[in-house]
Amino acid sequence: MTEPSLEALVEALRRLPGIGAKSAQRMAFHLLQHDREGAQRIALALQSALANVRHCERCHTFTEAAICGVCLDGSRDARQLCVVETPADQAALERTGSYRGLYFVLMGRLSPLDGVGTGDIGAHELLARASDGHTEEVIIATNFNAEGEATAHVLAEALKARGLRVTRLARGVPIGSELEYLDLGTIAHALIDRR
Repeated sequence: MTEPSLEALVEALRRLPGIGAKSAQRMAFHLLQHDREGAQRIALALQSALANVRHCERCHTFTEAAICGVCLDGSRDARQLCVVETPADQAALERTGSYRGLYFVLMGRLSPLDGVGTGDIGAHELLARASDGHTEEVIIATNFNAEGEATAHVLAEALKARGLRVTRLARGVPIGSELEYLDLGTIAHALIDRR
């Protein structure tokens, strides 16, 4: 491939998570060969999002307004604050329809090997938000990997030191699964977290 514009498009697509060189090249060829209108729509939507989307001043999720719709919703339970790593995690929880409290989006997780510390994930803002006098329970819903667990532990200790009730999102056996096919860690945690 020697065309600079095509190479630039492939390199831009490679920046997406999970997209390697071959997938990026297939996407670029598809858009240019079969869906130029779709490519134009993607370009315009990306430009619009970059120009208009920012972080909510209260919870840090993505919004076009200073304060997002969830934070402004008076029917939400202000006594509960759910801490998630990303806006995508918040969106997943919202899709369940089972949580009616407020959120705080860290925009990351602790990762000492990558130089990401508490100041990089908004831990100080979280502590201030959770200590607002309205919050009674902080639900930590970080991912169940090494970084997510470390983040949950550090945040839980800091929040408990401020006298707040801290709970952790439960983990266990997925609905519809069979025990014999689950990894041992999932089964062990399901036994520990049983109710």
